[in-house]
Amino acid sequence: MYRILIADDEGIMLESLKSVIHQNFGDGYEVITAKSGRAAIEQAESFHPDIVFMDIQMPGINGIQAIKEIRKFNSAALFYVISAYDKFDYAKEAISLGVERYLMKPITKKVIISVVEDAAEKVDENRRRRSDQLKIQEKLETVIPVVENGLVGNILIQNDWQDAEYYKQLLDVPEDYGYAIVFCFGTEFKDGKLLNPVGLSVKAQSFYPEFRAIVKSYIRCIIGSVMSNRIVAVVPFPREKMEYEERIRAIEDTRAIVGRLEERLEARFRAGIGRCYRLKDLRSSYQEAFRALNESKSRVIHTDDISRHGVYEGDFPVDTEQNMFQRVIKGDVEGMQQEANRFFDWMIEHYPDSRNNIRLKVLEFILWAEKEAFHEGAVNYGFEYRKDYLTSIMELEDYEEIRHWFLDKMTSVCSSVRNKKEEQSESVVTKAKNFIRDNYQKDISLDDVSKEVNVSPYYFSKLFKEEAGENFIEYLTRLRMEKAKEMLRNPGVSVKEISLQCGYGDPNYFSRIFKKQTDMTPREFRERYC
Repeated sequence: MYRILIADDEGIMLESLKSVIHQNFGDGYEVITAKSGRAAIEQAESFHPDIVFMDIQMPGINGIQAIKEIRKFNSAALFYVISAYDKFDYAKEAISLGVERYLMKPITKKVIISVVEDAAEKVDENRRRRSDQLKIQEKLETVIPVVENGLVGNILIQNDWQDAEYYKQLLDVPEDYGYAIVFCFGTEFKDGKLLNPVGLSVKAQSFYPEFRAIVKSYIRCIIGSVMSNRIVAVVPFPREKMEYEERIRAIEDTRAIVGRLEERLEARFRAGIGRCYRLKDLRSSYQEAFRALNESKSRVIHTDDISRHGVYEGDFPVDTEQNMFQRVIKGDVEGMQQEANRFFDWMIEHYPDSRNNIRLKVLEFILWAEKEAFHEGAVNYGFEYRKDYLTSIMELEDYEEIRHWFLDKMTSVCSSVRNKKEEQSESVVTKAKNFIRDNYQKDISLDDVSKEVNVSPYYFSKLFKEEAGENFIEYLTRLRMEKAKEMLRNPGVSVKEISLQCGYGDPNYFSRIFKKQTDMTPREFRERYC
């Protein structure tokens, strides 16, 4: 079936063309007509013609304008311009719009038949080409996820770049750098944790295609397969270092993705973002992203917001060991001691006669914890700092003595991490407060301050509230009101001038905020205290 639209303000012309087509081509050609440019556009929107005969001179919207409008929603239609005027300007504009032919009235029957036959052949060719493209696309849609899974698996899981370079070429990824986003999912989000992630992993296989479509609609990326309760996306990037604004944009895009995923899929999501690395070293970005999720309760977190480095890989029993080191990294002394005791109990229960292996494991854990603390900046390293470790533990025979020595060393390391974290948090908030005090008279925002301290707005807001006991706006407003009170005690300074010096361009708004904070207007405050 071929759909033909004929647009001409002359009724005789419409009927003549329609009659010739029906007589010579039969029922395989569906023809509709329009007597104005506007009617042609409206008909084309619902009819979706394959072939359009368009008169240039029509009342209201002319043929050239109508072609431009129809092109916006139907780029595949073939246009044949009809005109009683042999004007070069019309022909030139028609050619620029990609019309097939410029037909001069009167048009003979032979010309009409020839044009329709030619147009039908072109429509057939376009349909074949489109069909072939769809078949290729259909095959690619099946193959591309497999190729992407292979790339992600080679880089992140097998740590093998040899085959990854081949996958990179297949996926047309010219960039040499990139970063990883780890999406974790569960049935419920509570106290910073996703609940029942394992139970949802089976269901994830069914929503995986839609997950891919949603993520790719926001960012250009390579998506891996479902791994337990997480899916990894690799985002190609042109450089090794991501600028602050680019990092914030990446966080905002990821937040939008998480929101959209939760709207469309029956699951709750969190996402961690790693730093940029060469693609062959992208495993480090994956580890950072996954570790950032473990260390934070945020829905979306970038590793730079918590300034972490390194990662661990544990031996059996995995959960207890991982939990212990997560507590070390968080500086949670009590939690670490509980997990360390649990692991020590497990060793004694399963290997009561393996004293030297227990000693070795204890040393391994302590050295590992110190390495984590070193990466946190909580301890320094000296080649001889541990010179008595081996001697000390070999002198201990009783398991409880070994446990005590083990806990003492681990507690010391964990305490150092906790103290460093407190110091870093205080450093960010202190720097932010200093910046606010120096700039309170300007129109500053949370984004301005978070950029100054090089932390994303979302994480900075949370950190500031935790450390300062009030949010950014509350702190800024309170500081401005304190400064306003000081200036109001000077009768020589007007309320308008005080408003401007406190960062409020509108004196009326300043007065409303001042009254809300003090239960007095600025003038009432001045009358009472001056």
